[in-house]
Amino acid sequence: MASGGGGGETLGGPRVLVVGGGIAGLGAAQRLCGHPAAPHLRILEATARAGGRIRSERGFGGMVEVGAHWIHGPSQGNPVFQLAAAFGLLGEKELSEENQLVDTGGHLALPSMCCTSSGTRVSLELVAEMASLFYELIDQTREFLHVAETPVPSVGEYLKKEIGQHVAHWTEDEDTKNLKLAILNTFFNVECCISGTHSMDLVALAPFGEYTVLPGLDCTFSGGYQGLTNHIMGSLPKDVMVFNKPVKTVRWNGSFQEAAFPGETFPVLVECDDGGQFPAHHVVITVPLGFLKEHQGTFFEPPLPAAKVEAIRKIGFGTNNKVFLEFQEPFWEPDCQFIQVVWEDTSPLHDIASGLQDTWFKKLIGFLVLPSFKYVCACALWVHCWAGVRVYGDFVR
Repeated sequence: MASGGGGGETLGGPRVLVVGGGIAGLGAAQRLCGHPAAPHLRILEATARAGGRIRSERGFGGMVEVGAHWIHGPSQGNPVFQLAAAFGLLGEKELSEENQLVDTGGHLALPSMCCTSSGTRVSLELVAEMASLFYELIDQTREFLHVAETPVPSVGEYLKKEIGQHVAHWTEDEDTKNLKLAILNTFFNVECCISGTHSMDLVALAPFGEYTVLPGLDCTFSGGYQGLTNHIMGSLPKDVMVFNKPVKTVRWNGSFQEAAFPGETFPVLVECDDGGQFPAHHVVITVPLGFLKEHQGTFFEPPLPAAKVEAIRKIGFGTNNKVFLEFQEPFWEPDCQFIQVVWEDTSPLHDIASGLQDTWFKKLIGFLVLPSFKYVCACALWVHCWAGVRVYGDFVR
């Protein structure tokens, strides 16, 4: 954020503030270190640590990812992959050309095993059949990108309409039909996690194809994802990060002064909760979208232009939660990587239940088996919930 007003720039280059010390803020600061702004660069971080949603911790006898887990699409077009490779954080397999050229089409690999909510094993052949149908339909939704008018407004409505037509031609008994629908519902939940939404009915059909998936098999960091942010931090000047400085207001398009620079005027003034003030020529805002949705009305003074406010309002935002389970001994096979859970009484053709406080667990998609540690075995579950998330009427992607 900059302004047309204000005076000249401080001796030695402009003063630049980065608000937010997550991966976006750290990446912005790293790029600016080679800029004339470097001597006066500061990152204001609200908490006592850098990294934002990237957080690796020791637990369950080993390293676990509390936040971000994978590099999706680890190939040369992915800046996160490039940084991780440059810092030497990836192994030979992840860096191999073979791994980088794999084109998954954005489709997840099939689970190692699949169980119903009552504990019954589900045939992987049946899971593969439903996965093939679901991803075929998902691929079809991307074909409406440049179409003037879509048959239905949302991705969810399109998928349910097409699935309903397929169900009409199924010839199995009712129990098998219901199981197939429950499996399809699990894939709906997976897609909700990927799209960061409570329901695919909230995702617009027309722009869905804008999202592109880079090639490469998803990979992890053997030493923890936080190693990436730690290395970026290590490449920055020692005094660039200011911790425990939650920003209250960004005053822009003004003319502010500071005693240390008599006669100097700054177009932006950043005020913190503790009363601290930081004048600047430019401010880079990297706070989470959810924060902007909740606070943009008071965070900026004067308010942002109407077009930017509307853009913030329309962009979709959701929360994915992890649940870690610890077992004394594994019930899965040694080579098992993912256990899919199928909730037997669910179907993508049913209306969304309104009382998610009581049924939230049915959004769980399965167990990711963590590496075997010395003393315990652990699994991580992903669930997309709308607790603390506001759902907006516009269809978004």
